[in-house]
Amino acid sequence: MALPFVEDPVELGARKVRGELRRARTFRDRQNPLAFHDDHLYERYRFSAEGMTYLCQLLEPYVANATHHSSALTVPQTVCVALRYFATGTFMYSMGDAENLSKNTVCCAIRKVVLALTHLLNTFVVFPGHLPMKAIKEGFYEIAGFPRVIGAIDCTYISASLGENEVDYINRRSFHSINVHMTCDHQCLVTSVEAKWPGSVHDSRIFRESALCHRLEQGLFSGLLVGDRGYACQPCLMTPYPDPNTRPQTAFNVALNRTRVKIEMTVGIIKAHFNCLRGLRVTPDRACQVVTACVVLHNVASIRKERAPPVSQQPPDVVDTITLDYPTGRAVRDAITQQFFV
Repeated sequence: MALPFVEDPVELGARKVRGELRRARTFRDRQNPLAFHDDHLYERYRFSAEGMTYLCQLLEPYVANATHHSSALTVPQTVCVALRYFATGTFMYSMGDAENLSKNTVCCAIRKVVLALTHLLNTFVVFPGHLPMKAIKEGFYEIAGFPRVIGAIDCTYISASLGENEVDYINRRSFHSINVHMTCDHQCLVTSVEAKWPGSVHDSRIFRESALCHRLEQGLFSGLLVGDRGYACQPCLMTPYPDPNTRPQTAFNVALNRTRVKIEMTVGIIKAHFNCLRGLRVTPDRACQVVTACVVLHNVASIRKERAPPVSQQPPDVVDTITLDYPTGRAVRDAITQQFFV
């Protein structure tokens, strides 16, 4: 029933509803990429506003332009262009079209940030980690009861464009890539990374010739790495029994595999965080630098407790097994089995 003293009660009610639901309009500075909500920033850059502000302060000495003439990019704009490339892996001309920038400007901005992050590698990626060694061993031990572990080790393929010698970059899965060696701690922080090897090089050779292996063999660290059968069993690197025939050997393998899965989780998080690593359209040398930069960003995000990305199911790794173990490595493996898994 219409009210006799109100000409249009429906219109009046609609006005009241609109008044209750109306929000104050917010005008954001589109020249400032950090002026948006965290959800908006994370979707595009994989960092919150606080995290991006921290990165800008960290990278400013390396990426700031000496002049503001010719509408030079600010530090936040430079960092955001690079982060968007890392997060999406899209073509540079597409990013330039989206940001009203030339392809050359986008390329230069990404290059500046990549070089700055690689310069900070030894600050954010340290072995055996940022925590005391005792805390790292306890963290790994709580996973499955495997003792003395200070890191999990594995290699992963990162697709890249062809190098000078094409055949060197064809891996056992028959595509062109670089083979990246990494270790991590129990919190999925990368503790060492070596991104310089073609895809055809075996995991065991990469570790054998790495600086980390030499430091472990010199006894500089009191602890063990855990890896898969792609590595030879050594006194400093434990791998599963190839054919466990007793209950303690089976228990050893189960505990080792549950502990070692941390490195697979770390690789999955990094690739989910930075989609550019699913297929880099740059030369192998540039690809190695981009991988290193993404690893540094992963550790920064982990240390600052940034939002973790949803990790998709990774395809099972096809391991090119090593059949010859070191006698001293087998002796250490048997001793651990007898002491902790009988």
